[in-house]
Amino acid sequence: MAGEVSAATGRFSLERLGLPGLALAAALLLLALCLLVRRTRGCFMRIESEQSTVDSIVALWEDIQLMLTDCNPLRQDLDIYTLQLPEKTCLRRPGEPPLIKGWLPYLGVVLNLRKDPLRFMKTLQKQHGDTFTVLLGGKYITFILDPFQYQLVIKNHKQLSFRVFSNKLLEKAFSISQLQKNHDMNDELHLCYQFLQGKSLDILLESMMQNLKQVFEPQLLKTTSWDTAELYPFCSSIIFEITFTTIYGKVIVCDNNKFISELRDDFLKFDDKFAYLVSNIPIELLGNVKSIREKIIKCFSSEKLAKMQGWSEVFQSRQDVLEKYYVHEDLEIGAHHLGFLWASVANTIPTMFWAMYYLLRHPEAMAAVRDEIDRLLQSTGQKKGSGFPIHLTREQLDSLICLESSIFEALRLSSYSTTIRFVEEDLTLSSETGDYCVRKGDLVAIFPPVLHGDPEIFEAPEEFRYDRFIEDGKKKTTFFKRGKKLKCYLMPFGTGTSKCPGRFFALMEIKQLLVILLTYFDLEIIDDKPIGLNYSRLLFGIQYPDSDVLFRYKVKS
Repeated sequence: MAGEVSAATGRFSLERLGLPGLALAAALLLLALCLLVRRTRGCFMRIESEQSTVDSIVALWEDIQLMLTDCNPLRQDLDIYTLQLPEKTCLRRPGEPPLIKGWLPYLGVVLNLRKDPLRFMKTLQKQHGDTFTVLLGGKYITFILDPFQYQLVIKNHKQLSFRVFSNKLLEKAFSISQLQKNHDMNDELHLCYQFLQGKSLDILLESMMQNLKQVFEPQLLKTTSWDTAELYPFCSSIIFEITFTTIYGKVIVCDNNKFISELRDDFLKFDDKFAYLVSNIPIELLGNVKSIREKIIKCFSSEKLAKMQGWSEVFQSRQDVLEKYYVHEDLEIGAHHLGFLWASVANTIPTMFWAMYYLLRHPEAMAAVRDEIDRLLQSTGQKKGSGFPIHLTREQLDSLICLESSIFEALRLSSYSTTIRFVEEDLTLSSETGDYCVRKGDLVAIFPPVLHGDPEIFEAPEEFRYDRFIEDGKKKTTFFKRGKKLKCYLMPFGTGTSKCPGRFFALMEIKQLLVILLTYFDLEIIDDKPIGLNYSRLLFGIQYPDSDVLFRYKVKS
């Protein structure tokens, strides 16, 4: 599941929109602004053009940015977003962190960040220290990179709000508007997450195993010939079907397989534009994503839901809350379920991909995990015979420390989940290294990839080491920096009040699926090549791969 709803402010490039009109006008205008303006010491110098020309450009830019934003900028003193006119002074105030605005008005440093975010953030850290502010898509985000200062963000619930930030994001992405007005509904929906833990989680795992059985048992009856597939579609197909049927049940009045296949295809198209949706780009400029979103939402209307059988406890409880606050025909009920579906699969799919990819590329890791699974099956009296006899409890899955370490290592290398908070009032963050002022309406963020890639914490952090989270045959939970023990060392699921409530479900799902694949199938990678991260989901959870690989599989004889 998604570690948490995290920021992607400014994560877009106008030319990628493929909109010859508005996009070209904006791009040309940005170029004109940059040619007209010179900067020194973080401030723009006096514009050496006719004031009438400047006024015209300013007016045109204001018109365009109003179309590209939600008409409610977080900063009221931005003028035209970092273009400083002759009489203006620098935007930075005394006591604020170093400000990096970049050379693009409004967009700020987004192009640098998208190219290689970890390298860019480390460069800024080296130049400006562990706390600094950047301009991204018209929003100012203060990043705190020192892991010993994370508590400044995590524990300040009064002035740094996750709910305000997430509710605005939910409206942009899923068209959910009532949460910003109805705190009682928000609280009641949050209580539903209790059904993703404890005994309710055991019930979900039992249902999940039955769904996995229905997916894989036909394969086990086939001959032992090799089948070839691309790894990412293979993972997305299985994860989507298993997650959907486990949480939402099955459609009983039509072809369930066809329904899920079409829904999956639409969902993936929607998810491909997700980072654009949560930026300030109007949905009308994003092709057919609005119609796709509406189509998916209608699949979760109360009328359609009545035709599904096998609802999980968590889904039933959410539906009960929604029907309490909405009329039966309100399509926003479906928008809530789309949001929950996105949180359930959008990050689990790439996590499954990376876990399988690294195991396939590292035979020693594959052998160690298989050996651990075999020993568990033998100790529980389960045999790998014909059919589908495996049944593992949550405690037994949790005992597979080598498998878990491999998954955690894949997450460490691919997770860009960013903890974001909305600043509700001007405040001062006090730390051991100094005090920093942040403004109302800005964002404060923790960027865990810097932590995950720190060689002082993780030796050779660029390498995949399946046993990195194992020590003396047990789970390793102790990591150090500057000789001090870290409270946070792995953060793919976020932290604090916004920590992913479905993380246990997601981990168990991936573990169950890998146990089945490694137990019943021979797996071999065909394209044994390095795969990098595609930063299209920058600051949003687990990154997609920048290409795919072929692999083959067959039922073990």
